[in-house]
Amino acid sequence: MKRNLLTIIILALLIVNLALTGIVMFSTVSVNKKTVALVTDIASVLELEIGDSAIVSEEEAVENVSISDTEVYDIEDAMTIALKKGADEEDHFALVEVSLSLNIKDEDYEEYQPMLATKESLIKSEIITVIGSYTKEEVMANTTGLEEEILIKIQDMFGSKFVYDVAFRNINCQ
Repeated sequence: MKRNLLTIIILALLIVNLALTGIVMFSTVSVNKKTVALVTDIASVLELEIGDSAIVSEEEAVENVSISDTEVYDIEDAMTIALKKGADEEDHFALVEVSLSLNIKDEDYEEYQPMLATKESLIKSEIITVIGSYTKEEVMANTTGLEEEILIKIQDMFGSKFVYDVAFRNINCQ
């Protein structure tokens, strides 16, 4: 008799466990569907694409310039730039050597590449303006951000993206 009673109790607990598992599954699936719908709505508002895309954006195309399609233009003179005063209220300077990467397959390359040598003083002026607006600590902490900001200024100056990268060959702060 004890075995039958124990078997009935185990069977009852098994049925209760199965029922609770079903309830949890259905509640989790419905919440998961709502979460997926919310994420999809947010992604569509932000115009993000989920999954692989056959369309390559202009920025990705610029980033994918092969080394054989790249010409490097070195600004020969090292520039000494006065930096913004920091917390120590002392004068600091940066010694910078800059290189520009040019996309030789860009439609504007033939027109603007010969101008680089004649417009080098304007390019240097933009570099000095950007770097001079930062403190020594900011320059040393964020050289990548400086390169991107200089790139944007140069692309705006020429109205073209044939210059697709700016790199510091050397940067020293004192």
